[in-house]
Amino acid sequence: MSTAIEFNHVGKQYRLGLVSTRTLSHDLHRWWQTAILRKEDPYLKIGETNDRTTVGSSEYVWALQDIDFKVEQGDVVGIIGKNGAGKSTLLKLLSKVTGPTVGSIRSRGRIGALLEVGTGFHPEMTGRENIYMNGAIMGMSKAEITKKLDEIIDFSGCERYIDTPVKRYSSGMTVRLGFAVAAHLDPEILVVDEVLAVGDAEFQKKAIGKMHNVSQGEGRTVLFVSHNMASIRKLCHNGIVLKNGSIVFSGTADNCVDYYIGNSITQLCSFAEITDAHRNYEFTSKDIELLSVQMEGDPNEVASDQPLHFVIKLKKNADVGMASIEIMFNDQKDDRIGSYISPYFDLSQVKKGETFICRSTISQHNLAKGKYHVCFNVGLKNIEIGCKDYDIAHNVLSFSVVYADGKNRTPFNYWPAFNGNLYFQGNTEILAL
Repeated sequence: MSTAIEFNHVGKQYRLGLVSTRTLSHDLHRWWQTAILRKEDPYLKIGETNDRTTVGSSEYVWALQDIDFKVEQGDVVGIIGKNGAGKSTLLKLLSKVTGPTVGSIRSRGRIGALLEVGTGFHPEMTGRENIYMNGAIMGMSKAEITKKLDEIIDFSGCERYIDTPVKRYSSGMTVRLGFAVAAHLDPEILVVDEVLAVGDAEFQKKAIGKMHNVSQGEGRTVLFVSHNMASIRKLCHNGIVLKNGSIVFSGTADNCVDYYIGNSITQLCSFAEITDAHRNYEFTSKDIELLSVQMEGDPNEVASDQPLHFVIKLKKNADVGMASIEIMFNDQKDDRIGSYISPYFDLSQVKKGETFICRSTISQHNLAKGKYHVCFNVGLKNIEIGCKDYDIAHNVLSFSVVYADGKNRTPFNYWPAFNGNLYFQGNTEILAL
């Protein structure tokens, strides 16, 4: 099988804050070394690792450094890493949105890319006109695009607005049309960033199914960036884990996910303020907004027979009469192994714009020894009155369960998903309004 993509010791360096080297003498020195003497840029030797959590002393940073890997034709590769690890930069280099600072990239065939909402779309042009423009950019003739036009429009679900300027589309509609164009215009290589998370659940399922068909049935190559580990496992054959701009692990998709989850859960956390990073680009109304969550006690040593107490701070942003708290538990493989859903609590006395605090207690969690992630959801969970998610925060807290003295009652190191889901019993009370 031939190689579709090849990265040869690729690096991408950025200057923080400024474009030039700040002084005329340095700019002239760079020009003399690179343009006249044909030597390497002397300022590339300067730079720090791309760690967004620290303050550096250098004005240069390597967004990617020494990236070296190959992707075979027809392979589906998942790119995994935390925000700022260099995933989107890698895809932009492959899509030729920007060029590498050092190293070389080789690819065979046309590349269809969906990097972010609205990429490659002109806002003043209609959806139909943008389809033809994107096809022309990929080197397709008008007749070839017309042949695929009905299929693209039908897949996107934007039939009613196809002759409306894209600037009037919602972000979800733009993503729908963008993915439909990228997937149907016969690219040999399909590059998809985590932008798919902007779409609704029905479209995400359809898009993942299309990527599976493109790779399996049509033999095309797919590079897929996502924070959804279940999608990575389901769709991808192989994977790459990025950290601070470098490849720290590569292998099968399952092994990459295990490595990533195993390393990210090592930093146990009992308190967190909720940010959009926890929401994983998922749309929520925030009628009731999660502000912060805290687990009482030491997250390193939660006894198997010890109750779990969670203090949740929320804000009422709309006229909501009642709501329920759902606390979800994921294991080390990021599989959902159980949930606790509180009874409904009355919010009629909480004014719009005010904050309030809930305390949820799970008296018997029955969790086996191991490490766990905790997710939170506030909303309505009732078929009769309708289900609605006001706010969702993924993998906010993490803790480690240890067996109480003499109470090792299970042979498992952690509770596997095939043993069935757990429903946790507990209670919830409002502490303060």
